[in-house]
Amino acid sequence: MSIERLQQWRDSITPTDTEAEEGARQRHLTLAKPPGSLGVLEDLGVRLAGISGNCPPPVPTRAAAIIAAADHGVHAQGVSPWPQSLTGLMVANFIQGGASANALAEANGVWVSVIDAGVNGGVPHGLQVHRAPVTGPTRDLSRMPAMDTETASVSIAFAAAVAGEMIDGGAQVIIPGDMGIANTTAAAALIAAFGKSSAAEVTGRGTGIDDDTLKLKTTVVDAALERHGSSREPLITLASLGGLEHAAMVGLIMAAASYRVPVILDGVNAVASALVAQALQPHTVGYMIAGHRSVEPAATIGLRRLGLSPLLDLDMRLGEGTGAISAYPLLKGAAALLHHVATLEEMGVTPPDA
Repeated sequence: MSIERLQQWRDSITPTDTEAEEGARQRHLTLAKPPGSLGVLEDLGVRLAGISGNCPPPVPTRAAAIIAAADHGVHAQGVSPWPQSLTGLMVANFIQGGASANALAEANGVWVSVIDAGVNGGVPHGLQVHRAPVTGPTRDLSRMPAMDTETASVSIAFAAAVAGEMIDGGAQVIIPGDMGIANTTAAAALIAAFGKSSAAEVTGRGTGIDDDTLKLKTTVVDAALERHGSSREPLITLASLGGLEHAAMVGLIMAAASYRVPVILDGVNAVASALVAQALQPHTVGYMIAGHRSVEPAATIGLRRLGLSPLLDLDMRLGEGTGAISAYPLLKGAAALLHHVATLEEMGVTPPDA
């Protein structure tokens, strides 16, 4: 049944509206400013018009940051100095409102909720916690597939349903966040597989590991890629190399695209999930907005593969959705410009080339 639900989500995603995009481009040419003077904000407004199918696009007033949390069997390889128990402790911190994501979300009017996608031992109860019908951690991806495809598809479908509920409840933007000790190892492996890159190119320092641990982590990613082989089936690749939170974020992305609302990508883990979503359904890319450029090298490789340019470059690498939450106000501004800036005609001004 989960495979069927996944296929239903895939089938429900259609291309963005090119007529609305062209309408936004033409409207920017009529506004009281030199053409192109607002740079990327103009491009973003065009993208939002295409996503919504309207020009001008709606100005979002509510975004939902949905943080998917899970644990990883590859942690046993020593790829992170932090204990695996920190994943559950951080989820408790999200619930209590004490994390960086909470602070930024409160400042920007963003809802925060958590998906327990597979935290070892589970997480504390809370009204904003959604519990996936799977258990974690995953298996050690350097030695065997991290999970089976049924588990991956269950996680995708569950998270997609959560995002759908949030959108039905008023969310106009979806921000997938992540939490999972050792998850940058899985993200690097996914981006290497989909981006056709080497372990050395994609492996970064994650939480700030030293040189020796970076060498070990690179070796582990290389072993995972060698074990995985050259499968091009996206669900098999996700199950083989990814984490349960990556599968959940795939579901969040696909749901946003299905509902025709923008999804703001955060750092390397969200980018890895976006590559899976793109492989499952290429139209999803039209609904993605790159919130920021993570300092993790795999993030830049993944964004290049997706054909996306980040809105912000702030040397961030925390995850949790923090970079994407920071970029959210730019979406509001880009849409507001198309709504509220007067046209030259309304001002009684004739353009110089008229």
